Amino acid sequence: MAGEGELRYGVAGAHEIAGLTGRQVLQGIIDGRVPHPPICRSLSFWLTEVGDGSAVFEGETGPHLLNPAGTVHGGWLLTLVDSAAGCAAHSLLPAGVGYTTVETKGNFSRPILADGGRVRCEAKVVNQGRQIITAEAWVKSAQGKLLGHGTSTLLVLGGAA
Repeated sequence: MAGEGELRYGVAGAHEIAGLTGRQVLQGIIDGRVPHPPICRSLSFWLTEVGDGSAVFEGETGPHLLNPAGTVHGGWLLTLVDSAAGCAAHSLLPAGVGYTTVETKGNFSRPILADGGRVRCEAKVVNQGRQIITAEAWVKSAQGKLLGHGTSTLLVLGGAA
């Protein structure tokens, strides 16, 4: 993967993703053919791997993510869980079919510090129904310690999965 400074950000145009399955769109992001969503720049995390029903994000902690207590805001971890779980679900969808989050729940296992370095969030689909997909995600430190985990429920939009 390209370094963070080399990534392209934006919202993919319809012409960039026309006829592509969810997994193909996501692989296009990783390969640089499709831009990373703008939220990835703001929150310093990126899609790094995709499979059938799975997705991996990596993120960099930093002072821009701190809450008033001086630790990384829990919303960052929850957004990372939601993003990875959503992409795991998206990887199973045919061309022209999208999704949206119905609910994401998170559990925080330990504080994340600004100087904590790179984290890894792995997500896998637990169940794929016609209209609802559920996925789980785990966020771990560079040392492999569990920082948090969660689940997402996703609604399939625009067709049957």
